[in-house]
Amino acid sequence: MSDNVARRGFLVGGLGGAVLLATGCTSNEPAAAPSSAAPAPAQATGGNDQPGTKVVIGFSAPAADHGWIAAIAKNAESAAKQYPDIEFKPVEPTNDINQQISAVESLIAAKVNALVILPNDGQQLNQVALQATEAGIPVINLDRIFPDKLAYRTWIGGDNYGMGVAAGHYIGTELKSKNVSNPVIVEIQGIATLPLTQDRSKGFADALKTYGFSVTAKQDAQFTVETGNEVATSLLQAHKKIDALWNHDDDQGVGVLAAIKEANRNEFIMVGGAGSLNAMKEIQSGTSVLKATVTYSPTMASSAIKLARLIAQGKGMSDLVENQVPQSITLASETITKDNVEKYLALGFES
Repeated sequence: MSDNVARRGFLVGGLGGAVLLATGCTSNEPAAAPSSAAPAPAQATGGNDQPGTKVVIGFSAPAADHGWIAAIAKNAESAAKQYPDIEFKPVEPTNDINQQISAVESLIAAKVNALVILPNDGQQLNQVALQATEAGIPVINLDRIFPDKLAYRTWIGGDNYGMGVAAGHYIGTELKSKNVSNPVIVEIQGIATLPLTQDRSKGFADALKTYGFSVTAKQDAQFTVETGNEVATSLLQAHKKIDALWNHDDDQGVGVLAAIKEANRNEFIMVGGAGSLNAMKEIQSGTSVLKATVTYSPTMASSAIKLARLIAQGKGMSDLVENQVPQSITLASETITKDNVEKYLALGFES
């Protein structure tokens, strides 16, 4: 979400073997019980999934103080364990930019064969990613993108613009069906300065525009439960009547929903973002203002590890004609509602 969350169809299975494009917040193999780890990826079965040259894959991500980020780290580790030819070398997760730079520099010094990096901030980590590339280490840029394309070999991440579009179409359709005119639509962002947040907001605004609607008020909540609660409380006080609310991130949505319940407000519909288990259960209950969430799956980390392995071994994706792994892979966004939530429950991560 991330973006400390923050989430839809995506690549599953062995990326070098059979490649399946699935819609929605899913994973490679449902687990018996949902958790922040997300379901384990499918086991390697053939083709490029057969053991090859031993490779060391370095991994760096922010601190797992957020459900989506925790699931990212666990998915990456789980995918690496599938392959006897992968030595997984994660560094200490941190939310400190300088510490993450130092950690990545240590992986460069260790001469790993590939690097998977989810940067705290793509702009600020751009230079160290360039250093890795210049040292001959392919960088798989996970989610938050580096602005310089020379800084990474392949980017894989969610469709942030698509998240906004999905949320906007759900809200637009619902309000139109109720013949609501001039609706009050509130938007609670994650971190406003991040490009991913700006893309989500643009997608939301563009989709709403097709219905003749626009955002009445928006405020960022920093992807935290506490700030989500504070921002929602403030917006509820400022708007005595709301028709719809889109919250970008289900983790911060825990605080948003708490504020809504505390204010005893239920006159509007709410859409979340990411596909957390908490959000799915709220939707399933049928008694919450939360009616939908748009996915942004942390299983992208599993795919990033698989891509890193293929690139480090000089392999391509066998279901594609091209000999090399693509430079960019954007996952699709799916809308989870009460009508389809049952098939997603086992795939949710805990906030």
